Amino acid sequence: MVIEVITAIVCLLALIAEFWHLRRCQRLAPLAFGYDQQPGHWVKIAPVIRVVSIGFLTWGLSTLLVEKPRAFRPEGEVQPGKEQHLLIVLDVSPSMRLEDAGPTQTQSRKSRARDVMRSLFERIPAEEFLVSVIAVYNGAKPVVVDSKDLDVVDGVLGDLPLYHAFESGQTRLLDGVKEAAVLAKPWNPGSATLLLVTDGDTVPPQGLQPMPVSVGNVIVVGVGDPAQGSFIDGRQSKQDVFTLRQIATRLRGIYHDGNRHHLPSDLVSEISHRGTQNLKEPWTKRDYALLLIGAGGFAFAFLPLFLEYFGRNYYPGVRMNNRENERKSLRGSQTVSKINSAV
Repeated sequence: MVIEVITAIVCLLALIAEFWHLRRCQRLAPLAFGYDQQPGHWVKIAPVIRVVSIGFLTWGLSTLLVEKPRAFRPEGEVQPGKEQHLLIVLDVSPSMRLEDAGPTQTQSRKSRARDVMRSLFERIPAEEFLVSVIAVYNGAKPVVVDSKDLDVVDGVLGDLPLYHAFESGQTRLLDGVKEAAVLAKPWNPGSATLLLVTDGDTVPPQGLQPMPVSVGNVIVVGVGDPAQGSFIDGRQSKQDVFTLRQIATRLRGIYHDGNRHHLPSDLVSEISHRGTQNLKEPWTKRDYALLLIGAGGFAFAFLPLFLEYFGRNYYPGVRMNNRENERKSLRGSQTVSKINSAV
């Protein structure tokens, strides 16, 4: 507010000076503009241009005086608060220990999930992402929140027996989705990618809530054999493709069968490019100040030149080319010779 008041005062003083200058120009109009005492038509807006350019310069320079300069960081280093988030909801139920996953169907489902995540980490600019992991069994518990250490995340995905942190019971996968929504709610819009890694076993058909605006991408990764199940706790468990597709559709995301294939390159590229796009910053007051300083300085500096060469229609003196001068000189000499001969 102080800057605006200072700018208004300076513009008011410049306006008073323009009125004073106008009175002086009116007295000297016959000498400057000839018999009609009028400048060029566009010159009438010259006082407005001067006052506006002075206002631009005042506001821009005052803003640069109080605004903090932008800190430019090396390539790969992200400004704090502008990082992207990778939010992994990991199913750690006992069914994830069944060994029917991978191309050879000899890996455990949890091990296959770890391989899929490792492949993703190797193909994204990891320094631009903060990784969080939420473990899900018969409830949901955050294990890692906003970590840049991918070794820690890799250990959580593979080695930790996280199912011991829960009581035995039925898998409640949607609790992990709800916990992810709570964790992601305060983040910047579109700055998070949600990865739901599960075999889809015993997922209820209802109770799914929409994700907050901070989640820009949702990917449901299924592991485990979708065709032939394995017995656990007296029942057959296999990857429930239909349920996982339904969850992906309701979350406005996509489903990927991670049992045989890693995440496709175009999907990984979309995640990486989303982070790059969100790093683009909107214009700040400092940027507008630099723009107005350039515009105001250009107008104020070049206005006198335009006034000198294009500001009037009258130019004192007589302009003639060389041929006309020679003809008039020749006529004058002939007239003088005639007068002399007559005398």
